[in-house]
Amino acid sequence: MIKTIPQTRHMLYLRIGSRMNRCIRTLITAFISQINGGKAMTPGLSGGWSAFNARQFMQMRHACFAFLGVAIFTLSHGARAEEKPMMKAVVAHEYGAPDLLKFEEVPRPEPKDDEALVRVIASGVNPADPLTLSGKYAKEFGTHLPLIPGYEIAGVVEKTGANITKLKVGDAVYGYPTFGGGWADYVTVKEWEVAAKPKSLNFVEAAAVPMGALTAWQSLVDVAKLQPGQTILIHGGSGGVGSFAIQIAKARGARVIATASTANQDLLKQLGADVAVDYTKTRFEDVAKDVDAVLDPVGKETLARSYAVVKKGGMVMCLVALPDRAELQKRGIHGAAISAHPDAADPQGPDHEGVRRGLTVHPAAWFAGQSGLASRMIRLHKWYYNRPYQ
Repeated sequence: MIKTIPQTRHMLYLRIGSRMNRCIRTLITAFISQINGGKAMTPGLSGGWSAFNARQFMQMRHACFAFLGVAIFTLSHGARAEEKPMMKAVVAHEYGAPDLLKFEEVPRPEPKDDEALVRVIASGVNPADPLTLSGKYAKEFGTHLPLIPGYEIAGVVEKTGANITKLKVGDAVYGYPTFGGGWADYVTVKEWEVAAKPKSLNFVEAAAVPMGALTAWQSLVDVAKLQPGQTILIHGGSGGVGSFAIQIAKARGARVIATASTANQDLLKQLGADVAVDYTKTRFEDVAKDVDAVLDPVGKETLARSYAVVKKGGMVMCLVALPDRAELQKRGIHGAAISAHPDAADPQGPDHEGVRRGLTVHPAAWFAGQSGLASRMIRLHKWYYNRPYQ
């Protein structure tokens, strides 16, 4: 039978107590023997009781057992202090495919002075997770093994560091931990990596927001500086980034042309796209002309064909590749490779203006692109999705 840590510790204390008891009896016997002039004391046969009576014997014995109690308490307190709280997590001990992930019990992280500990209620799966898991950009991302993926979380603040001022224990939050760690019971975050969870979203819905919404917002607002009356072409409009980008663009008064497969044409219209293009039947170049900006999460041929539809002075933004400098210069347009970053401190960010204005979250469409990894993650820790959330 495998013994638990408390059982093992209890057995250790019993052994210590037994040995201490024998030592106490030996010491007392030796002490009384010295009183009797070196003669061993045997109750009833020796005259030692005249010098050291039974009452004194019991007093010394009680004192020794009191000392034993203090010693055991000290050992117990010290042992418990050394034990680290544990948690469940999905862990990779080597880089590679999702099949390398393991569901394990690991030490719970402790927040530093500038961090908060969040009890994770829901976490998302997105393209950053398999990319990190592959190890291809480990040096650039600053990742190391063992690795706990998970860049989107929603949960409750459990503990705060000494320098945390905006978060308090019990706050419901959602966010984007820069170095992952969200596929676990707990994760530590910087104050600027999370924001208050909108009351309009439950925890599962909130966990589907951070990276997609931040990427869309930072692309359209911070980089393209999209203005009312401008036109933007959004590729992959039914995906995680695209579904938010359509809504953000419409909220800023822009005209939106969005592409998706046949099955997602109705979704594009529901999200607010002015023109929905079925890329399996229609070339987007035949519909989109002289647009002010292009948001491309696809790359390769889609990116190569997108330069021609942008007006002079416009912007091509790609999430998966660097726009071709020669094409940009030839056409007199700008380009940017987009890499999202957490920024809860931005007063104009989606946390304040986007979700709170009623942006729709579509986790089903967002999960579709990562179904293999999502399935692996769900098999590993179904407990994540069985826990209650609000």
